[in-house]
Amino acid sequence: MRKKITVVGAGHVGATTAQVCAYKELGDVVLIDIVEGVPQGKALDMMQSGSLEGFDSNIVGTNDYADTANSDVVVITAGVPRKPGMSRDDLININAKIVKSVTEQIVKHSPNCIIIVVSNPLDIMAYLALKVSGFDKSRVIGMAGVLDSARFRAFIAMELGVSQEDVQTMVLGGHGDSMVPLLRYSTVSGIPITQLMSEERANELAVRTQKGGGEIVNLLKTGSAFYSPGSSSAQMVESIIRDKKRILPCAAYLEGEYGIDGLLVGVPVKLGVKGIEEIIKIDLTDSELSALQASAEAVKKVIGQLDV
Repeated sequence: MRKKITVVGAGHVGATTAQVCAYKELGDVVLIDIVEGVPQGKALDMMQSGSLEGFDSNIVGTNDYADTANSDVVVITAGVPRKPGMSRDDLININAKIVKSVTEQIVKHSPNCIIIVVSNPLDIMAYLALKVSGFDKSRVIGMAGVLDSARFRAFIAMELGVSQEDVQTMVLGGHGDSMVPLLRYSTVSGIPITQLMSEERANELAVRTQKGGGEIVNLLKTGSAFYSPGSSSAQMVESIIRDKKRILPCAAYLEGEYGIDGLLVGVPVKLGVKGIEEIIKIDLTDSELSALQASAEAVKKVIGQLDV
């Protein structure tokens, strides 16, 4: 029997996530949104690309959570996107109400699923989903470092004129300007990037990564990134659905790891069929650990605005 994947929110991020999951044939996909016709129309459009892209996944659009019942993985993308001049944290009051309502419906119809949260501010919304769902911490995951690391990989590849496939990076911390790109863990075919470019230039690319989402928001002017967030979400779904046990940087609930407690913060995790199967502890320098903990403190301050 095929796995069932629900994507909540049929906007650009949700539709891209659904499309990539279908193209990869990860399972049958349900795309749900409150706006009548939008998820149905986008799902039908995607289905009509099946013969061209060579996939047989069924894609259904709906406004009824009953159609999402017994999903294996649910990806929450619902919420208001950023506009120029807005930080991710500016969205908290609007998106918290949406994510709370969505999570309640998910728990009702798919009590055994794994939840991936994409809605911004991501770390905060993932924390909210965990608390509202009552799920084990292994089953609520924030899509943070996968996207941030992908951006860092792209910038490094563009700088060096090499294949993105050969670039590996690790970006930890909150999904915001306080995120922590780790130069020591960033390589091209195993070669440290600091051997291929100056440390100064590497740091400039790290800063560009921290502001990567804002750069796209400023260019688009009427929305935020969706191709790379959609692909990042689908990569997490794939690791879970296919039990690939990939080591990916994701927002995970920490209970003392890295000196952080009671927060969802981006760290390396092993993703498999049970969700987060292990939180990976990597060696950090004092400055790296301080930066990660400072990023966690920034997340904690925003969580204080939540009523949970």
